[in-house]
Amino acid sequence: MYWLVLILSGVLEAVWATALGRSENFTRLAPTAVFAVSLAASMAGLAYAMRGLPVGTAYAVWVGIGAVLTAAYAMWSGHEPVTVVRVLLLAGIVGCVIGLKLTH
Repeated sequence: MYWLVLILSGVLEAVWATALGRSENFTRLAPTAVFAVSLAASMAGLAYAMRGLPVGTAYAVWVGIGAVLTAAYAMWSGHEPVTVVRVLLLAGIVGCVIGLKLTH
């Protein structure tokens, strides 16, 4: 259960990071609201997951999922360039997250 909550919290990290970028310094209401709600839910999920997982592992997985999804969405939406090197580096992060799960 802790791993599922941690993964969902990582997804929410990507949501709040993307919403933060679209909030234009908190001047746009909808992205600001999405940011606030997803940030709170993401942090609450991370805190819950840390009850049953080591802090270092939980935090690394949470950040890794959030970073990969945020970057992937930015590339998919055309806000960042898609290059082979970027995709390979993101795949490396995914591999590290999987490795942390397998070695837990």
